[in-house]
Amino acid sequence: MNLASLLQPDKGQRATPLILVDKKGFEDWLKQQPHPVRQMLAAQGFKGEAAQLAILAGKDEWSAALGVANLDALGPWCLAEAAESLPEGRYRVEGLSPGPAVLGWLLGQYRFGHYKKETEAKGPRVLLTDDPALTEETLLLAEATTLVRDLVNIPAQDMGPQELESAISAAAKPCSAVVSTTSGDRLAQECPMIHAVGRAASPDRAPRLIELEWGDQRHPRIAIVGKGVCFDSGGLDIKPASGMRLMKKDMGGAAHALGLAILIMRSRLPVRLHLLIPAVENSISGNAFRPGDVLKSRKGLTVEIGNTDAEGRLILADSLTKAGEGNPELIIDFATLTGAARVALGPDLPALFVNDDSLAEALLASGQAVSDPIWRMPLWKSYEDMFSSDIADIGNASDQPMAGAVTAALFLQKFVADGTPWAHFDTFAWRSSVKPGRPKGGEALGLRAAWHMLKGRYAG
Repeated sequence: MNLASLLQPDKGQRATPLILVDKKGFEDWLKQQPHPVRQMLAAQGFKGEAAQLAILAGKDEWSAALGVANLDALGPWCLAEAAESLPEGRYRVEGLSPGPAVLGWLLGQYRFGHYKKETEAKGPRVLLTDDPALTEETLLLAEATTLVRDLVNIPAQDMGPQELESAISAAAKPCSAVVSTTSGDRLAQECPMIHAVGRAASPDRAPRLIELEWGDQRHPRIAIVGKGVCFDSGGLDIKPASGMRLMKKDMGGAAHALGLAILIMRSRLPVRLHLLIPAVENSISGNAFRPGDVLKSRKGLTVEIGNTDAEGRLILADSLTKAGEGNPELIIDFATLTGAARVALGPDLPALFVNDDSLAEALLASGQAVSDPIWRMPLWKSYEDMFSSDIADIGNASDQPMAGAVTAALFLQKFVADGTPWAHFDTFAWRSSVKPGRPKGGEALGLRAAWHMLKGRYAG
C-alpha cells in the first residue's frame, strides 16, 4: 500500500467526522450529546476508554467516536484502532490536529500479505491533515517502520544474505549512497569472525559484510551497525525446534539499522553516514565453526568459542572494529542479541547499553518523547570474568547462566574504539501479541527513539 495515499491535505473537503474522547472528559461530553446519540453509545458500550470505537448514525451522514488515553497529549497509537476498524473512506479528526497520532493511522493499515492468496482487500482509510511538515516526517517514519516489519516478516528462504544486500542497494540508489560488499577470501582475511560464522551456509547464502556510505565528507561521521543473521540454527550447538521457529527474525538488527539509515538519508541529516551490515546464515555442515575453536578477530583479539549459538556478537565484533577505523564520533548498533534481555525486560522494551552517560540520557529522553520506550542496562565491568578463556584472549559465551545481556554487551564493548560514544540496542524486533497499529510479527523497537536523538543532536 502506498502510505502517502492515506493522508491528504485538509482543504475542507467532505469527510466523516472522527470525534476523540477520553475517559476523564467522557461524562461531560456525553451530557452534551442528544438523546439518540447517547442511546447509540450505550448500545455499543462506549465509555471513552482507550481504543473503544462507536459508530454514530445521523440523518444524512454518520460519524465515529474514538476513545483515547489522554485528549491533551495524543500518542502515536491513538488513531490506530480507528484506522484498522473503520470502513474505506475519508476522515477528519474533529476540533484538533491529530499530531503524532498520524503514525498510528498509517501503521494501523499495515498488512503483511506477501504469501497469502489474494482476497478482497479493505479499501484505504484516508486521513485529512493540516500539518504538511509533520505529515512528511511521519510518512518517513511509517515507511521505515514498514520496511523493518517487512524484512523481519519475510521467511529466511527469501531473505538471505544476498536478499539483504539487495534491500540495502535498493535503499541506497535514490539517495545516491555507495554500497560495497566484502565476501569470499577477502572476508576471511579482513573479517575472519564474520566469515567463520557464515561459512557453513550454501554458496548462494555466503557470508558478507555490506557497507553503505553517504553524506558530505565535511559533516560529522557516524556509524550504524546491524546484526544480519538471516537464519540462526544455533550452529553445532543446535537450537531445539521451538528455538528455531522465529529465527528468521535474527536479522532484525540489520532491518533496524537500514531503517535508521533511510531516515537519515531521506531527511538529509547533516552527517557522514557509515552503515555496516554483517550478513550471514548460522548453518550446520562439515565446515561449520565448532565449540572449542579459537577465532582471530579483525581487531586481533582471539576468541574461544564456548557456544556456536552466541554468533551474533562475533559478527558484530568485526563490524564494530571496522566502524571504529573510520573514526566516527558516534556508533549505534542494533541486534536481536540475547534471550536474557527478553527475560529481564520482556518483548516490548529494548535493552540499551551505552558507554557515555550524556548519550544514554539523550536516548532515554527521546524514547519517552516519541513513545518508543527503552531501558538502560549496566555495562558492569566486573562481569567480564564470566567470559574469560584459558587459551584465548576472551571467550564468546559466559560460563554462568546469569547476566546474559550484560556479558554480551561487555563482549561487544571490547571491540569499540576507546573514547568513541557507543549505544547498543538489544531489541526483540518482534511482537508476539496484537495491539492497535502493531500486529503480530516483525516490529521496529527502538528505531524512533534513535532517530529522535540523532535529529536533536545533528539537525539543530
